[in-house]
Amino acid sequence: MMPLPVPNPPTTPRRVKVYELRNNDWFDRGTGYCTGQLVNEEPHIQVKSEEESDRVLLNTKIIKDDGYQKQQGEFREDIFRRMMKKVEETLIVWTEPQGTDMALSFQEPEGCAAIWEFVSHVQSHLLSGADEILSDDAGESTIPSLPIPELGNLDEIEMMIRQASSTASGRDILGKYILTNDYIAKLIPLLEVAEDLESISHLHRLCNIMKMIILLNDTVLVEKIVTDEMVLGVVGILEYDPDFPSHKANHRQFLGDKSKFKEVVPIREPEVEKKIHQTYRLQYLKDVVLARILDDPTFSVLNSLIFFNQFDILQHLQNNQTFMKDLFSIFHDPEAPASKKKLAILFIQNCCSIAKTIQAQARIQLYANFIQGGLFGVIDYALMEKDPSVRIAGTDVLVAMIDHDPTMMRGFIYRQINEKQKPLTHTLIELLLGEQDLGVKAQIADAIRVLLDHSQGTPLDSLGKGGDMAARIHARSSTMDSETEGFLKTFYEESAKKLFAPLRQLQSRESLTGLPIAEVSLYSHLVETLCFFVRHHSYRSKYFLLTENLPSRVAQLLGCPEKHLKLTALKFFRTCVGLQDEFYIRHMVKYKLFEPILNLVVETMPRDNLLNSACLEFFEFIRRENLKHIITHLVDSYRETLQKITYVKTFTELIVKYDQLHDPTPPTRFQDTVAFSQRNHINGNRRWQGVRDMDAEEEAYFNNSDDEDKDEENSTMATTTMTMKS
Repeated sequence: MMPLPVPNPPTTPRRVKVYELRNNDWFDRGTGYCTGQLVNEEPHIQVKSEEESDRVLLNTKIIKDDGYQKQQGEFREDIFRRMMKKVEETLIVWTEPQGTDMALSFQEPEGCAAIWEFVSHVQSHLLSGADEILSDDAGESTIPSLPIPELGNLDEIEMMIRQASSTASGRDILGKYILTNDYIAKLIPLLEVAEDLESISHLHRLCNIMKMIILLNDTVLVEKIVTDEMVLGVVGILEYDPDFPSHKANHRQFLGDKSKFKEVVPIREPEVEKKIHQTYRLQYLKDVVLARILDDPTFSVLNSLIFFNQFDILQHLQNNQTFMKDLFSIFHDPEAPASKKKLAILFIQNCCSIAKTIQAQARIQLYANFIQGGLFGVIDYALMEKDPSVRIAGTDVLVAMIDHDPTMMRGFIYRQINEKQKPLTHTLIELLLGEQDLGVKAQIADAIRVLLDHSQGTPLDSLGKGGDMAARIHARSSTMDSETEGFLKTFYEESAKKLFAPLRQLQSRESLTGLPIAEVSLYSHLVETLCFFVRHHSYRSKYFLLTENLPSRVAQLLGCPEKHLKLTALKFFRTCVGLQDEFYIRHMVKYKLFEPILNLVVETMPRDNLLNSACLEFFEFIRRENLKHIITHLVDSYRETLQKITYVKTFTELIVKYDQLHDPTPPTRFQDTVAFSQRNHINGNRRWQGVRDMDAEEEAYFNNSDDEDKDEENSTMATTTMTMKS
């Protein structure tokens, strides 16, 4: 045993808290003083209790198996670094050899730095192999030597792999050994032998061994597993899961079916095609084969491999001008079959879905190449196609484009309008009104609202660097503002009437019973869009609602059988009242639109359900905000109805407020006191006012004599009497 060349250990005691992770929660083992020690020439971290100096809270040897190695270690290290930064570098976290997570939280950053320097120096020697603490040949003794795989020794192999996987260094060495000796290729032939013998026990052991190999979290190992030579053998072994002994999966049949790989445009680069196959297999492993047993580190490894493969594939395809030209030429070819166009739009949909996860600059470049190739024409084609799957794909692509840059989409539609072309908004409205698929309806309604949200400006993705960037952004914003203004003006003059035609047609309907589910969904989306207009397009929406009398049509929906549609209609009126805008209030009073809401309260009382509660909140808001115009209208028109609703105080208090508003008697000191008392109660409970000292006026008030108060009251009463007589 050789001594470890380390500097003098930090013997200055540093105040620290010791934590241990138990059941996903950090347990406080106590507070003490931490020092670095050399015990029998072996480096240790020692913490003694501050209350009992003889009691040792922690005594751990510094080894290289500290949880900062391989994939799992990198993930943990990243988390712990963020934690240290958050607490100003006062935290050290590690994993004990038996697997327990420990943490030291220092009172001062200097103490943490001193101990960390000691730990780092020791580990640098351990990891570099300059000296071994145990013996000169300690490293050789930890390298496993797995036997040549045979059916007879599978239990021994399983036990050895399980033991080696218990530590981070063991997993590291085992992964290298399996790669160096091509051990998986030696296991795969045993699958056929065990299947021929129908030996379920051996098949189950093979499955356990393969699971443990995959869970080593070695990136190179996982990449090797999904190669053409090995993938079918590996998933074949994983078909025999011992947790489901009476069932057998069909992974080989699924992955071996070459008909599932379809090329819209031929991919002439073998490396790109190879990556596509590998990515597909990785996704199948993650989502199907290993979904039940995946731990976080292995999940992270698979996700990382999938992400980088997808990024490489997208980068290659979009930089291949020949490929992009051939892809979009499919939609310009009148002789191209509909099935090929369908595959092309599904391919574009998949690219847009992947683009959401890649870096901003690469995403901008991809969309720019798509637009240059004619993406808007592809969206128009897809939205009007009869095949529901094509319409869904087209809607996904459109929503991805709108999320990416709504200002650009509004500018494109504005140019369509100026060039006398059919704007994309008309296509969306036609699809919303006629679509039977509820999911597509919801997506289109959201897309319309995002397009009409003028607060959505240029995305941060598109902001570059350069001295004149501010000027270019300002010029772009001015252009887009004028285009947005023109777009919204045209929408309200032309498109909005077409969009809300189904609501206007409700005027001729006497009953709303028996509505198809697609029609109910349409009304719900239209009312939600009206709520959006009221909140975001104040002056335009006022004129539009007035001329079309849409609030009266929304009020009709309060009489439909579907409760969720009633709630949506009530949400519209709550939005209008919540703005406290006299325009909407006068309109609702003029057309008596409060009556159906009051009728809902009567119908649902005293049941404590969502619809009744929403109605009560509506009237409680009117009372709390003291909206005098509405209170006067309600009591003048529906006093008897209000008096009958006694299971809550809201309506009685509305009548009281009305009487106070129309009572000619001036307020007395007693009324002021009552009002003050009511204001100092919240939900029936007294609000805490605290203890405060009397100011100068209060002091003077209590120092005055009673005679002075009586004279003042007589003077006030005389003045009031003279005023009433006049």
